Amino acid sequence: MTEGPYKLPDGWRWVRLGEVCQINPRRPRLNIDPTEEVTFVPMSAVDAELGVISLPETRPFSVVKTGYTYFEENDVLFAKITPCMENGKSAVARGLLKNIGFGSTEFHVLRPSSLVLSEWIWLYVRKKDFRESARAAFRGGVGQQRVPAEFLQEACVPLPPFNEQQRIVARVEALMDQVREARRLRKEAREDAERFWQATLAEVFPRPGTDLSSGWRWVKLGEVFVLRNGKFIRKSRLGNSGDIRVYGSNGLIGYTRGVEPIIHTNTIVIGRVGTCGAVNIALAPSWVSDNAMYVCEWLTDCDLSYIALALQHSNLGAFPKQGAQPSISQSEVYQRFIPLPSLEEQRRIVAYLEAVREKVKALKEGQVQTEAELQRLEQSILDSAFRGEL
Repeated sequence: MTEGPYKLPDGWRWVRLGEVCQINPRRPRLNIDPTEEVTFVPMSAVDAELGVISLPETRPFSVVKTGYTYFEENDVLFAKITPCMENGKSAVARGLLKNIGFGSTEFHVLRPSSLVLSEWIWLYVRKKDFRESARAAFRGGVGQQRVPAEFLQEACVPLPPFNEQQRIVARVEALMDQVREARRLRKEAREDAERFWQATLAEVFPRPGTDLSSGWRWVKLGEVFVLRNGKFIRKSRLGNSGDIRVYGSNGLIGYTRGVEPIIHTNTIVIGRVGTCGAVNIALAPSWVSDNAMYVCEWLTDCDLSYIALALQHSNLGAFPKQGAQPSISQSEVYQRFIPLPSLEEQRRIVAYLEAVREKVKALKEGQVQTEAELQRLEQSILDSAFRGEL
């Protein structure tokens, strides 16, 4: 009899996962027309939070018949590569065309025997302590580490009678429905906070072309500041510490040392490539990567924070140049208009918006805390289920 990490209720027993599941079963001979569409599941199609195949694709059988992972209806897919495995990428394969599917080579396939429900296995591999054990068994180089099939073959799983599995799975699903509803409400609250922030910006900054109040004027950004593109920096020079901050297209990306900073006073950094149009204020001394541009000069009657907020509202990245990566140029930024009041009014607006932003930030942080609590609740439910306490 297999020994497990804790005592099980009467009638339960510990088994090896390989005793109740085929691990990566061999593909049978398939007599399918090469042009026929079959289900295809890339890693991105698996929702890590919900543990379902949310965005399956279809591809001709001729395209996927070799070089991809094969699975069947009711098989459990388990991501084997970091960080997908740690993030919880796993799902029961359901609704497959012809009851078969193909997917990423980074899936392990667990095919349950008649002794165990697919959902029982799926819920067990979603447990945090199981994933931590899988992580400890990783093989491979940094960034390409994977869970070996041998780990799954030997991993212990508690096995109650089949009807008890059914009862517990139904109970877990009912509780998880409540967790999912709480997540939906949390997501809505976060979206409401962002909508409130955008509505506040729209209230403060007039739309281009509208009449302005006395003392305000429309100006092109090219009249207000001068931009420079950042400079290339090797990834090997980036780290979590150093005396020089490094900003990229979407803000702070790390620290470095031993270089002459590009920025010697706080300024605005605008995403140029990739996350184009993103606006951040960089703190001096700093380096700016070549994926971004920065404000090197600006008019003395302009408050830097006001300009940054106006840029955020102007949606600079709405119409990027398409290519390998979306991008915008300095000339495109220079052509945008912003409303410019007196320096005193700019500072009043900044103070007002900063107060609003603090409230929005607090709301978002509250939702992050709520999500952490929901994750703990989810794991508590799973722990109780597999100890026979539900």
